Amino acid sequence: MKNKNLAIFFLIISALGFALMSTFVKLAGDVPSMEKAFFRNLVSFLVALFMIIKNKQSLIGKKENRMALIGRSFAGTLGIIFNFYAIGHMNLSDSSMLNKLSPFFLILFSYLFLKEKISLTQITAVIIAFIGSLFIIKPSFDVETIPYLIGFISGASAGAAYTFVRYLRDKEAPATIVFFFSSFSMIVTGVFMLFNFKPLSLTEFTYLMLAGVFASVGQFAITNAYKYAPASEISIFDYTNIIFAAIIGFILWGEIPDILSYIGYALILTAALFTFFYNKKLSKTTVS
Repeated sequence: MKNKNLAIFFLIISALGFALMSTFVKLAGDVPSMEKAFFRNLVSFLVALFMIIKNKQSLIGKKENRMALIGRSFAGTLGIIFNFYAIGHMNLSDSSMLNKLSPFFLILFSYLFLKEKISLTQITAVIIAFIGSLFIIKPSFDVETIPYLIGFISGASAGAAYTFVRYLRDKEAPATIVFFFSSFSMIVTGVFMLFNFKPLSLTEFTYLMLAGVFASVGQFAITNAYKYAPASEISIFDYTNIIFAAIIGFILWGEIPDILSYIGYALILTAALFTFFYNKKLSKTTVS
């Protein structure tokens, strides 16, 4: 029980870390998304490099895992760029919730590409989450829908990235995966950044560095959380990220989601609860 409480604590710290990351990305203002992504990954790159050198691990992974590492890095880079764009063009809580669709895409992609079994409960949860996302996006032929669609794609991209991480979990060290991803992302965003570079003020640079710091806090906290307890028992607490984002968005920008967004939140959280209790029941059945 002590380990489980510690895991929950780490997961809530992770949720707060990622909420603060999104906050500082939004505070950075009209800095191009590519530039935001570059500086966000700079901190993760340095932390991962330090850990690899300290533990004498591989920088680029095993040859047989290289394509999976590239796939994880490509999907993760798209996810960050799209997420940062969405954060800058919509409510913080809406963008956070759309990004939290990633676990449902993970279920779908794991079934399609890793050939993992999928149950009727999981299929139902994915459908409910998708319907919930439609309430947040409010599809129309209006240009205002674009940031919401991009936020949706950021969740799908993150789900694809986590699918690769799932494949690599017993094949490569976590620091190697993070370093490879951060390096790839910095190269890609760095090239695009050169063509649309916006000189940063000291304030903007500080905000982006803080975004990177809190992203690293979130990443390492979530890694520790799942070390002390299985995901099936604690994953629901990751959705406290939405609460933190809603509170911060209201305090800093006076953001209040509309009623349709609240319905979408409720549906996605319901899907998350379905998945949580299903996984918990499944783990107990497996143990017994």
